[in-house]
Amino acid sequence: MSQTIDPTVVEQVTALARRARTASRHLALMSRAEKDAALLLLADAVDAAATAVVEANAEDLERGRAAGMSASLQDRLRLDETRVAAVAQALRDVAALPDPVGEIVRGSTLANGLQIRQVRVPMGVIGMIYEARPNVTVDAAGLALKSGNAVLLRGGSAAASSNHALVTVLRESLAAQGLPADAITLLEEGGRDAARALMTARGHVDLVIPRGGADLIQTVVRESTVPVIETGVGVCHVYVDRAADLDKAQAVTVNAKTQRPSVCNAAESLLVHRDVAADFLPKVLTDLAGAGVRLHVAPEVTEYAEAAGAAYELASEEDFGTEWHGLELSVAVVDDVDEAMERIRKYGTGHTEAIVTEDRGAARRFTAEVDAAVVMVNASTRFTDGGEFGFGAEIGISTQKLHARGPMALPELTTTKWVVEGDGHTR
Repeated sequence: MSQTIDPTVVEQVTALARRARTASRHLALMSRAEKDAALLLLADAVDAAATAVVEANAEDLERGRAAGMSASLQDRLRLDETRVAAVAQALRDVAALPDPVGEIVRGSTLANGLQIRQVRVPMGVIGMIYEARPNVTVDAAGLALKSGNAVLLRGGSAAASSNHALVTVLRESLAAQGLPADAITLLEEGGRDAARALMTARGHVDLVIPRGGADLIQTVVRESTVPVIETGVGVCHVYVDRAADLDKAQAVTVNAKTQRPSVCNAAESLLVHRDVAADFLPKVLTDLAGAGVRLHVAPEVTEYAEAAGAAYELASEEDFGTEWHGLELSVAVVDDVDEAMERIRKYGTGHTEAIVTEDRGAARRFTAEVDAAVVMVNASTRFTDGGEFGFGAEIGISTQKLHARGPMALPELTTTKWVVEGDGHTR
């Protein structure tokens, strides 16, 4: 560790982690019916507290605006009545999902009569370190509870009031149900030292999941002594192939960029095959300009950007690897699918990459050769999402290759143990 952590903060976080461990043992023994009933009551509690949560969120937004927070970050932070209702519904969606705990992954009876089976079990205590996304607070709590885990939450200071209001509601509901409130804990004191203490609570915390910008994620990956699942930055591409249906390509591109530009599965770069550039770019750039998208273009795209009346500038090398978090997009023309894939290898982050094409051979090559957690064919990058995949709420989108990759839901929050049964067997 390059920095000394305040021992008092370490002691506080360790104490909270121990209490979470005790709570996790209770959760691990709960049946699916018990966990689902608890989740439904948590959802009702969030609904009932909507006004108080929105008021707390307004405090966060006011502080953010005063501090010069960008519009895209304000969008991530904002909770209104509709979004609070969606947060509560996400808990109900999780309750409706199959419970992975106890699932037999594989098993057999050996020649000597030993019966062996690999069974899914909870991780134990999960730490979440994340930024200004208060919905993550409830999503993480719900997924952790359903998978039998206790969770320690370290949210960003920008959402302090919102997170406090939400976790207070959740803990009060757990206590009213006779369940351990320490199943959901918010680390509210200690500043960055609290996050560092959580990252280094090896033996007390089983897994840390960072969710936020590149700096946060890399800090956790670099400094944590607790195992980490890396949720990566999303520099996502849409490649429009020579065999693309251009109407589909236009719809996919505009949706991928503009439907919610602040999130990690929004498109950040558009690559267009040279053979269709003259037909496609004038149309799509006009639509993007109409949606307020600022373009960062390769030199040969400038004439199309000008004709579309778009706000644009010549792209730098850095621009093609930038996650904009807003209404900005880099645009380039490529000679073929090989050049498109080479640019994706160079600038992409292994999150989500999309090809629009009617050529099944090109689609097969793209899906086989592009190294990303999710590869889309004729679909918007915005579908990379636990809810859209039918998993219910997600705890993050993993861009690493060990244990979990892509949207992480309930199974990814479990590990396995081997259960072996014999009849006095000796070796």
